[in-house]
Amino acid sequence: MSTSIRIDVPDALAASHSKHGGESGRAWIAALPKLAADFLDRWALRLDGPGRHGMASLVLPVTRADGEPAALKLQPVSEEHATEPIGLRVWDGEAAVRLLDHDPDTGTMLLERLDATRPLSSVADETTAVRILAGLLVRLVSVPAPEGLRRLADIAAAMLDEVPRAVPGLVDPADRKLVRTCASAVAELVGEPGDRLLHWDLHYDNILTGQREPWLAIDPKPLAGDPGFDLLPALDNRWEEAVASGDVAGVVLRRFDLLTEALGLDRQRATGWTLGRVLQNALWDIEDGQTALERAQVTIATTLLRHRAR
Repeated sequence: MSTSIRIDVPDALAASHSKHGGESGRAWIAALPKLAADFLDRWALRLDGPGRHGMASLVLPVTRADGEPAALKLQPVSEEHATEPIGLRVWDGEAAVRLLDHDPDTGTMLLERLDATRPLSSVADETTAVRILAGLLVRLVSVPAPEGLRRLADIAAAMLDEVPRAVPGLVDPADRKLVRTCASAVAELVGEPGDRLLHWDLHYDNILTGQREPWLAIDPKPLAGDPGFDLLPALDNRWEEAVASGDVAGVVLRRFDLLTEALGLDRQRATGWTLGRVLQNALWDIEDGQTALERAQVTIATTLLRHRAR
């Protein structure tokens, strides 16, 4: 029986839940081995190798009773995670990993197995990688968002409300000015937040090699909004390559141009919503006690602001 199988909880996953979830996070980690064993039994799954983890979830490679490989994803029930199966059902395997089963009470999901050892970040040529990501993003945002998702309109309004309280936490006046500039850009767009189904975290390590298709997106945080709000992860990931090029601004603009052209986005709106994403990250960092903006985010924002009239 699978209940006799030992499920090891990675130390880094336990530390993450303790740090961010406190007592409830530690309780979830303590219950995780039994939760995993219960679902191995309930869904007639056989463990098929070592697990992998992110900041919040444990993913176990498994085999179904019919021999089909799959992945068992375990994560707490939360606002952030609750909408993942909603988005995956709407996409139904189109540019994204396919959802095979879901238990809403625990948030546990059974997913199509992808090759976690081959993320898009392993593609050496950066331009090729950006084009692949852009092609997936075109397909993901091509459908309207269903009911039950968080809305960019609400998130943007909440950010604007938070800015006056957050800005004093930054030491550098230039950082404070940039946050206010980003807030002004969001204020201009908040009345037209869009209605597309967004991934909200499409970076190179959230795209894996699959059997059905060469590349598929994983780990969405589905959101209803404007596709311009989905561009930033593709701009600031692989940042060391941008720095090593000696022309960081040029790399940022090339990535931005590839994305906006592939999606057919208005550059001004896409710039505004990308500044909104910088604002969101800044507010999260300030909430976590940071007193300076992350330098890559500053570079991206200032580069787009200088060139937004192009």
